[in-house]
Amino acid sequence: MTTATPAASELTPEQRTTYQAPQGQAARDKREARRRRIPLLPALVFTIAATQLPFLATIVISFMDYRALRPDQRGFTGFDNYVQVFTNPAIRSAVLTTILLTATVVIVSLVLGTAIALLLDRKFFGRGAVRTMMIAPFLVVPVAAALLWKHGILNSGYGLLNGVLTWVWGIFGSDSPPQPQWLSDYPLISIELSLIWQWTPFMMLILLAGLQSKPGDVVEAARMDGAGSWQIFRYITFPHLRRYLELGGLLGSIYIVQAFDSVFIITAGALGTANLPYTIYATFFQQQNYGLASAQGVVVVIGTIIIATFALRTVSSLFDEETGR
Repeated sequence: MTTATPAASELTPEQRTTYQAPQGQAARDKREARRRRIPLLPALVFTIAATQLPFLATIVISFMDYRALRPDQRGFTGFDNYVQVFTNPAIRSAVLTTILLTATVVIVSLVLGTAIALLLDRKFFGRGAVRTMMIAPFLVVPVAAALLWKHGILNSGYGLLNGVLTWVWGIFGSDSPPQPQWLSDYPLISIELSLIWQWTPFMMLILLAGLQSKPGDVVEAARMDGAGSWQIFRYITFPHLRRYLELGGLLGSIYIVQAFDSVFIITAGALGTANLPYTIYATFFQQQNYGLASAQGVVVVIGTIIIATFALRTVSSLFDEETGR
């Protein structure tokens, strides 16, 4: 048996106030929420105008035959540019180079970052200064880092690597030390070394933050039970760092897949080192094929969004673990 809701005229003034309070509070909350969002409206409009409108224009151009050298022959070509993106041998080679470059840099940076983070997690004199110095490569401007590696380290005539080889061979009395032509003999490795040097501190920071959040009582209990350093790392530290390793790998992939400075400065895309960002640059500025370059850019953005989605899920899972949900 249901109870009928009394009409407002049947309520006393005190009951009417109590009855209408929740509804009035909800309306006030909505007005307050709208009032707080109003100051954010200019920033939202600017963000849409600065990012989404150019991207929409890029999508439209990607379906066009848009070449600067043939301005009278512009027109829509459907998916022809996208078909060329996935069938052109040069673009396929750029895709493979991008995958190889990104995977190598991310994996090596994670391994080195883990080792350095484990060392910096220990207490020793001057740990703060060492941490600051280890972060320094990540703060260097990418163009400056590429120039440093091209001229200061990898140059065959006066670079640091060949200088070290000369010094080491001289210790053993050899007058003919090896002098590799790093930039021409190992072009992709040269770019990878530059990016690994720059991104290892980034991985180290993420993993060091993960080590700082590791429960100390669990480690102490394991030590009291007779566990060694390797066992603690294998069964406690590494499982705890799994989420942070995933986060570092995903974030690193998002940024490294867009690496352009090192490729442009060190090899200018020669000797099979042209990745997708450099290929887009060459297509746009050298071939002046704006439609094909736009299609390549859209494909890269879609791939980056897919990686970023996994990164956001990993970040959300980290927050859920921290809050105990």
